[in-house]
Amino acid sequence: MAPDTSALRDLARELGVGTDYWGWDGTRKDVADDTLSSVLAALGATVSTEADIVRIRAEREREPWTRTLPPVTVLRADRETTVPVHVDHGTTVSADLLLEEGGRRSLEQVEDFTTPFDLDGHLRGRARFRLPSGLPLGWHRIVAQTSTGPQEADVVVTPARLTVHEGFAARQAFGIQAQLYSVRSPRSWGIGDLGDMQDLAAITGASHGADFLLVNPLHASYPTPPVEPSPYLPVTRRFTSVLYMRIEAIPEYRDLPEFTRQRLALLKDEVAGWNDRTDRLVRDEVLAVKLQALQELFAVPRTAGRQALLDAYREREGQGLEDFAIWSAIAEQVRGTKEQVLADLDAGTVRWARRELGDRIDFQIWTQWLLDEQMGAAQAAARNAGMRIGIMHDLAVGVEQIGADAWRLRDVLATGATVGAPADQYNQQGQNWHQPPWHPEHLREASYRPWRDMLRTLMRHAGALRIDHVLGLFRLWWIPEGHEAADGAYVSYDHEAMIGILSLEAERSGTLVVGEDLGTFEPWVRDYLVDRGILGTSILWFEHDGAGRPLPAHDYRTLCMASVNTHDLPPTAGYLAGDHVSLRHELGLLERDLDEEQAADALGREQVLDVLREEGLLEPAADIEQTVIALHRHLGRTPSMLLGVSLVDCVGERRIQNQPGTDEEYPNWRIPLADARQRPVSIDDIATDERTARLLAAVREGIRTR
Repeated sequence: MAPDTSALRDLARELGVGTDYWGWDGTRKDVADDTLSSVLAALGATVSTEADIVRIRAEREREPWTRTLPPVTVLRADRETTVPVHVDHGTTVSADLLLEEGGRRSLEQVEDFTTPFDLDGHLRGRARFRLPSGLPLGWHRIVAQTSTGPQEADVVVTPARLTVHEGFAARQAFGIQAQLYSVRSPRSWGIGDLGDMQDLAAITGASHGADFLLVNPLHASYPTPPVEPSPYLPVTRRFTSVLYMRIEAIPEYRDLPEFTRQRLALLKDEVAGWNDRTDRLVRDEVLAVKLQALQELFAVPRTAGRQALLDAYREREGQGLEDFAIWSAIAEQVRGTKEQVLADLDAGTVRWARRELGDRIDFQIWTQWLLDEQMGAAQAAARNAGMRIGIMHDLAVGVEQIGADAWRLRDVLATGATVGAPADQYNQQGQNWHQPPWHPEHLREASYRPWRDMLRTLMRHAGALRIDHVLGLFRLWWIPEGHEAADGAYVSYDHEAMIGILSLEAERSGTLVVGEDLGTFEPWVRDYLVDRGILGTSILWFEHDGAGRPLPAHDYRTLCMASVNTHDLPPTAGYLAGDHVSLRHELGLLERDLDEEQAADALGREQVLDVLREEGLLEPAADIEQTVIALHRHLGRTPSMLLGVSLVDCVGERRIQNQPGTDEEYPNWRIPLADARQRPVSIDDIATDERTARLLAAVREGIRTR
């Protein structure tokens, strides 16, 4: 008999699946039973009958008794907890904590009066041991001595609160927000690269007093063309795209014979013309020629010192790097022919790759090492230029369904569902990002180490890390296969563990963390992030008080990064003209009549501008540039710790980089940086651009006079 609705919904809630949610329009919406069944199946809990529900509950009750220790215990340093230890009933047990930095602590056993559990005719008992508050931060191991021998598991002690941001409490920090690939120089190979990032940080830091440079995710895409344009849909979130390599900055470039340098110069000439193009960026051609150049450089013998550094990098990044390189080497061979092989590499194929593709595996590791060096150089240059934070990297929500992480992390990713977002006022049909979600239980079984390892790599050369859709560490919108984007459900995660480990790795590396906390969320979530010392995100156009009025400057959050816009909106010049509404209408993304949508949007903009007029920041006859400056002066009056200034607003660009809810309907992530007249703007132009200087001077002045 099929389960009734009530029983199905009760089980869903027990497994962390939301059965309803609040929509962007303020109404509560119920999740359909069919959606719940599909999401439960993606979690590994297939429900067809009432008996399935009984079976699943029995398995969940039984599971903890089958193991001695939970796979991981994550706690805050300012709180104590207890760890359950399951042993044969009537036997003795003791437990110690092995500290990461060395040393052992005996743990105190506390009372536990839980009734023994009958496990297949064998009684199991439960003991508990106290983990006191005040333990040192880190990844420790609990060791339980039982009648059947020692058993171990991870214990992760996380900071009660990140303290990195405290260094910026006295004076608001401001920085530049840029889509790196779109910002070229005469030295670029058609795409903005890490050399350009270094130069942009140096210019904005030394000449304009900026404290940080926020760039789009630099995660790796496919190792050969064609590549996905979106930086938010990579094949891995841990490693970096070869597209961003500055070829001439590779130390071995100096050792090339002259005829080889000339050959590389000819390769660069093939794509250098793209530096002046303003209609669209082309990644595939750039990647193809860069790979040819890298192959030439890979053949150059390395000195003993350089080889030692490569070996050290390889050892530090460990198996994760090896797996990424293996997948990439195989991908080079099968792109366009047997691409489905990449979805589920079998052990035989991996063994073949290690045997036959050793040189290509080494090549992939070598390129990642070079990218790591260049990112380190960019962060060093940013700090040397006076930036208090430096480079702020961006972490995407997820990865491609067929990619290195989808294979390498397959044991901790769910199948049968993808990640997205329900309908909102800007995407009224919902969004499907086509990314496999973390499986909550499987990630816990892996002690959250995949999450930790990725963070460590990303934070190595980051002054700050922006977490795209940080709400996904609390819950994600799962869309079952075959369902529309709006027809999904929220699945909850252990946010204490996810945020705790994020905080631990950030505290250790000295990395400021900014969470993009926009969208639909429960009110307590922002309070929780503040409590843990993680900055939120405030976009001027979206900040309103309880009555729906634009938020006065003094009422902005302190622990946040405020900015006028985001990459999912047009630059301010375009937003003021309502370009986002017109574009969504052209693409068929509106649910309301165009006139109605335009009127509502214009009213919202004018309400914000009225606030600026009341503050004396905006004259009635102000032009576009003056309005942009006034909007940023307004943010300079807020208590927000960080202020982000989009590079597109500095130079007068109007075109949107990304229209959510579209793929090929709009050239997302392919818009080169240009000025108000659609002339290309290079890194070198920014150094002397008067419009940029006026805006950033106004920002500095606003910060000084707060």
